[in-house]
Formats: sequence, C-alpha cells, structure tokens
Amino acid sequence: MARELVAHNRPTFDQLHPNIYKAAVALVAWFALAAWVLFDRENDIGLPLAMVSTLLLVAVVLPWSLSLVWQRHRMADRRHPEKIFYRDWKTGDFAVWGSKLRGAHAIDMLLPLAAVAFGLTALGIVFMICASTAS
Repeated sequence: MARELVAHNRPTFDQLHPNIYKAAVALVAWFALAAWVLFDRENDIGLPLAMVSTLLLVAVVLPWSLSLVWQRHRMADRRHPEKIFYRDWKTGDFAVWGSKLRGAHAIDMLLPLAAVAFGLTALGIVFMICASTAS
C-alpha cells in the first residue's frame, strides 16, 4: 500500500477508453436482446419493444456519431499520437469536471447499465419459469 498522499507520475486522461464505450454498447444490446427474447410472447408487445429498441438505438448512435465529429475536428495539438492501452488508462487518472477519479473507479459508470441489463434478464427468466409452471 502506498503511503503517498499524492500519486506522482500518474497520467491523467480526459476521455474514456474505447473499451468502456464498447462495454456500454454491449450492455445496451444485451438489454434489448433480453427484452425481445424473454418478453415477446404476446401479439400486442411488438410495438412497445420496437419503440424501446429505437430509443436505445438512438441513445447509442447519437453519442457515437458526435464522437466521430469531435475526433475529426479536434485540434492538432490535442490529438493523442499513440494508442492508449486499457491497462495504462485504468492505472491512470480520469479528469471529471474539476476533479480526478482513478481510472479503475471510472469504470463504475457501467454499473447502472449492467444492473438494468442483468436485472431484466433475471426478471425475464423468472417470468418464463412462472409462465411455464402456470400452464
């Protein structure tokens, strides 16, 4: 355990690592897939599932397209010359407004998405078990 109050020579990053974005998209896709597979049992549920899927698609595509525009029009002195490895990003700091988070703690922003995706999956499995035992 380090006894330093301030960690020296730790890089600070101002953006999330691409793996975090990929994990977020995977969790949103898991949520949509679980909703379609586990809850599409009635004839009248297709339209609400399509609306939720469209909303989730927009929630993923809009930030992705904005990030492409941002990367294209970034100033030359602000570009990262080399690819940052996830291990290095995780051990560094992540700048959040006027403060810093450890990279390993910044991953916690995926917890709400994971809770919703896995919770819906568990709820759907219970729903299927109850439906099969009731018949």
